[in-house]
Amino acid sequence: MSDGPTVLTVILNWRTADMTLRAAEFAERAMEGIAGGIVVVDNDSGDGSFEKMSEALKDHPRVRVVQSGRNGGFGAGNNVGIRLGLPGGVRPDYVYILNSDAFPAPDAIRQLLDHLEAHPGVGIAGSYIHGSDGEPHVTCFRFPSVASELEGAARTGPISRLLRHKSVAIGVPEATGPVDWLAGASMMLRDEVIRTVGDFDETFFLYFEETDLCRRAAEAGWPTHFVKESRVEHIGSVSTGMKTWKRVPGYWFDSRWHYFRKAGGTSRVVAATLAHVTGGLILRARRLVQPSIPPGPPHFLRDLVGHALRSLVRK
Repeated sequence: MSDGPTVLTVILNWRTADMTLRAAEFAERAMEGIAGGIVVVDNDSGDGSFEKMSEALKDHPRVRVVQSGRNGGFGAGNNVGIRLGLPGGVRPDYVYILNSDAFPAPDAIRQLLDHLEAHPGVGIAGSYIHGSDGEPHVTCFRFPSVASELEGAARTGPISRLLRHKSVAIGVPEATGPVDWLAGASMMLRDEVIRTVGDFDETFFLYFEETDLCRRAAEAGWPTHFVKESRVEHIGSVSTGMKTWKRVPGYWFDSRWHYFRKAGGTSRVVAATLAHVTGGLILRARRLVQPSIPPGPPHFLRDLVGHALRSLVRK
């Protein structure tokens, strides 16, 4: 370990002990020469993960394995590690969030740290994410809006061209620079940001929590940067099972509703939902004449409207 700014790396496990141990191994290597430590949080897996990881990492002095005690989701689990801090409860200068299915290159953490050190006005920095095949993953985005809901649901040329600057996904930037928000597979946060705007909002069980955190940071004057030089391999959706979803789960709708309502009140979330339904109906109309167009998830519009009506009644 060296002197200099301290980094706390947090890795959250949910029933993927072997993969999490691999992520911890890669994180240890990438933390060489950086002051700080690693905390692996088991999110109450209940499958022996905690015991297996504790045994495997017992002789790794820079790594702690802790039990969250409950599965409160991505944000709540990471908050356990963030609030734990470095040994002795000391707050780090930076917190690095690493997915259990993400494997940083040897200099990936250093690249994020150096970027934040060189740009004191930047609050959050995220990596260039690629698959095991080397293909880049789209992890840089604009903040969701009413217009983006229409564009994303319609998937129709004229609408997409008209709203091209509102689309949530922005592709893979060609160079390091500002973005609205980044996927949370590999992101470093300045501790001052956490002390200013708070950590993850635990109302989100899964999805939209990093979007919300980046939005709160931006509103407080702390922009987010994509750092292309920081390279991380990512498998993706292993713990969540997103790739095998047959129907979008209720917690996704809960998170979406909470995000839009938090960002702009009930009127904003209602407008966003109406925009998404309108876009979805446009897509359905297109598919009547172009059936080769891929449909959305099964029963999505019905589930979206049903969730909105129930949420308004609960309000």
